[in-house]
Amino acid sequence: MSQEQVHSVLFDSGATYDYGSPEKLEFYDTNYGDPSYTATSNTAYYSPQTSQYPGYHHGGNTGSFWSAFGTGGFDDEPPLLEELGINFSHIKTKSLAVLNPLKIADKNIMDDTDLAGPLLFCLVFGVSLLLNSKVHFGYIYGVALLGWVSIYMILNLMSESGVDGYRTASVLGYCLLPLVLLSCVGVAFPLSGPPGLVASALAIIWCTYSSSTMFVTVLQMSEQRMLVAYPVGLLYACFALMTIF
Repeated sequence: MSQEQVHSVLFDSGATYDYGSPEKLEFYDTNYGDPSYTATSNTAYYSPQTSQYPGYHHGGNTGSFWSAFGTGGFDDEPPLLEELGINFSHIKTKSLAVLNPLKIADKNIMDDTDLAGPLLFCLVFGVSLLLNSKVHFGYIYGVALLGWVSIYMILNLMSESGVDGYRTASVLGYCLLPLVLLSCVGVAFPLSGPPGLVASALAIIWCTYSSSTMFVTVLQMSEQRMLVAYPVGLLYACFALMTIF
């Protein structure tokens, strides 16, 4: 076949372009359409896939209940509960500090602004009252919010160093634990009689003593302890009234 010449229609110079002869074209041979051919291996076209995510391991427990609280087994990845600010060891430490008010409080106990424990205690407190046919969830969170703002303002007016709102809410919430335990007892035993009144008074004193000890120790207000304990005691008395009546 003779070589063909193609004229350009875009230029007026009359230049011609050579596309080459068919003998110079190369085609790839394939067995497509041949019924006698049977594909036995794809190794010529595909390479084995390897893992592109180093350091990932399932641990053989991907379908368990606790896998929902993990991060899939990635290395250098903190637990999901820690990323959400929920640390059960801190909750246990602060709860034991409240249950043992005679122990000297650590000055660094308020460094961790943990609000998971207070929210949990308020929820348990509300559920305990609910089991006694008392739907007081709105009152609980309303009184807690009003008391938190009031105590926060009072402490910042009385102390030189001051305290932020998160630490104030954390201490007030954790020191609610004696009243939470009292509300749980009230599910099985009525608290409207004289034994209930005495137990409520002891719980108020317990909560007030624990919280005032933490505030005074951290803010170095030992000479103003009674001034701190008075508004805090009024706050816990409101929660005690919800438990009794």
